[in-house]
Amino acid sequence: MIVQGSLIVSCQADSGSPFNDPLFIRAFAKAAKLGGAAGLRLQGVDNIEAVRAEQSLPIIGLIKRHQEDSKNETLGDIYITPELLDVTNVINAGADIVAFDATLRKRPVPVADIVHAIHGRGKLAMADISTAVEAVTALEAGADYVSTTLSGYTSYSPQQEGPDLDLISDLAQRGIHPVAEGRIRTPEEARQALERGAFAVVVGSAITRPEVVTGWFLKALQSFSSDKA
Repeated sequence: MIVQGSLIVSCQADSGSPFNDPLFIRAFAKAAKLGGAAGLRLQGVDNIEAVRAEQSLPIIGLIKRHQEDSKNETLGDIYITPELLDVTNVINAGADIVAFDATLRKRPVPVADIVHAIHGRGKLAMADISTAVEAVTALEAGADYVSTTLSGYTSYSPQQEGPDLDLISDLAQRGIHPVAEGRIRTPEEARQALERGAFAVVVGSAITRPEVVTGWFLKALQSFSSDKA
C-alpha cells in the first residue's frame, strides 16, 4: 500500500487554524497529489470523507482526541485513534491504513486489540511510536507499519528540534524500516531519513501548515535581532 521511498503528505490543521475545514484539507490533498505525493495522512472523519470522495491515493487515517472521565479529567496521554470506535469511524470514512498511538503510556485499549480491529476490517495498521522498544512491541502485536511520529512527544524520547534520525538508524539496524515522520522540515532532511533506512517519509507542517512555517521564519529573524542586541 505504501510505496518504498515515497512521499506521504500529512494534510492536517490545528483547531485554531483558518485552514481547519474539510474544504481546505481537500485542497491541500489535491495540491499534494499534483506535486507527486504517493499517499495522504488525514485526521478526522469529515476530512477523510471529503478527500476520499475525490481522491484515489492511499489514505492513512486517524482521529485525535483526549480520553476524559466523567469529571473531564484526561485518562492517560493516548490521543491518536485511542478507542476501537475510532478505528471503526476512520475506516468507515474511507481510510486504507489506520494510524494509532502505540506508545507504552497508559492506554484505554491494548495495541493488539487495536491491530486486531483494523485487520478485522481488511485494513492495514500503522503504529505511531517514539522508541525502538515501542516499534518492536507494535510489530510483535501485528502492526503492518511503524512510524516515528511520536518521537519527542513522550517524556522518555529525545526532545529535539529536528527529526529523530538516530531512531530511524536504530530501527534499520534491527531490520525494521519505519515510515519517517516528525519535524521533517526540508527536502534534505527527508532524503536523510531515507539514507538512514526509512521506508517512506511523511511531511506535514512544512507543506500544509503555513502558519507554522511563518513561525519558523519569525523565530529565525527574532533570533538574529536578539544576537545583534
